[in-house]
Amino acid sequence: MASQAASSFKGNIKKALAGLRRIELDGLRWRVFDAKDQVLGRLASQISTVIQGKDKPTYAPNRDDGDMCIVLNAKDLCVTGRKLTDKFYRWHTGYVGHLKERSLKDQMAKDPTEVIRKAVLRMLPRNKLRDDRDRKLRIFADGEHPFGDKPLEPYVMPPRTVREMRPRARRAMIRAQKKVELQQQTANDTRKGKRREVKAELSA
Repeated sequence: MASQAASSFKGNIKKALAGLRRIELDGLRWRVFDAKDQVLGRLASQISTVIQGKDKPTYAPNRDDGDMCIVLNAKDLCVTGRKLTDKFYRWHTGYVGHLKERSLKDQMAKDPTEVIRKAVLRMLPRNKLRDDRDRKLRIFADGEHPFGDKPLEPYVMPPRTVREMRPRARRAMIRAQKKVELQQQTANDTRKGKRREVKAELSA
């Protein structure tokens, strides 16, 4: 069964199954996250909670009780604001003056799985358990994965609570709407006045 699921997978099977032998899979749940149309930070915070085992009553900071996390459709991830062009990933090669940088837009085009991986890893505590937790995270750009033989459980993201608009911002929005309406009314009145003048000249 495992060989059939792996053979039907068209991606890099070696990378997808790397490090699984070093994980004790007994008693672990296989949670599936669908990243399609999900905000990057909100998705990463939920993954980091599950991968640390903080959603379990048996959580302890010195034990690695987290579940396996499979993230699908990483290429359809979304971000808020102008992060797509204003957020940069920077690294240094070690040579003088070789500070490299890559925007989030370019990283999504090159490898969208690394965007989620870096967001999740930077939310995890920097201790000895970090590498083991990283091995439990499997990210795929598309909806295909080689773990079809496992008892998968889809993870339901919590509803996004949108905060009500503050009174000051609401008043500013109402003023802007009224200003636009007044401009349209004045434009219509001037057009009507010009039409009346033209009609009066023609009748004369």
